[in-house]
Amino acid sequence: MEILLDWQIIKRILEGVGVTFIIALSAIFFSCIFGVILGYLMTLPCRVLNVFCRFYLESIRIIPILVWLFIVYFGLSFLHLSAIETCIIVFSLWGIAEMGDLVRGAISSIPKHQSQSGRALGLSEMQIQIFIIFPQTLKRLLPPLVNLFTRMIKTTSLAALIGVSDMLKVGQQIIEINIIDYPQASFWVYGGIFFLYFLLCYPLSFFSRILERKFA
Repeated sequence: MEILLDWQIIKRILEGVGVTFIIALSAIFFSCIFGVILGYLMTLPCRVLNVFCRFYLESIRIIPILVWLFIVYFGLSFLHLSAIETCIIVFSLWGIAEMGDLVRGAISSIPKHQSQSGRALGLSEMQIQIFIIFPQTLKRLLPPLVNLFTRMIKTTSLAALIGVSDMLKVGQQIIEINIIDYPQASFWVYGGIFFLYFLLCYPLSFFSRILERKFA
């Protein structure tokens, strides 16, 4: 337990938390914006557009995220991307694909008579999307969105494999340095990391329950 009371160790872990937070928040931000656009495009009656979007979605899903990290960081080394920039790009591309599929599913699940009723009332297509489709889509998206965002936060631990000093990487370094002086370092450090991941993910779940009650 003493190892977690050392201010220098606490400082290093917090720096790792900051890196994890930056990667996850950036990926979530881009996923929300471009994922919604992708999901909406996938619902349009355009075969060429649907084929392109489906190809992007399946290519991101089929290839493991770790492989994408290696492809971008090592395979595209001529771009001179930093490890953190690589993580943001890869996790954003993955999040956009997952978010797009969730949005597509949510929009497709809305009964068609909802739009037809809006047209019968004289609403424009834009008004139908804003006042009928979007609110119902958002309500359907809340539970899977929380799951996606928590997965994105937890998956950032893969960043350590390309040298990013995130929360997990810093924890491993601390254990390696202090394992002789503190034989139980692994238990306490990984336990602390587990608690920090919980603190990062739980607010999303709590906020989701508040929104669900509000929309209900």
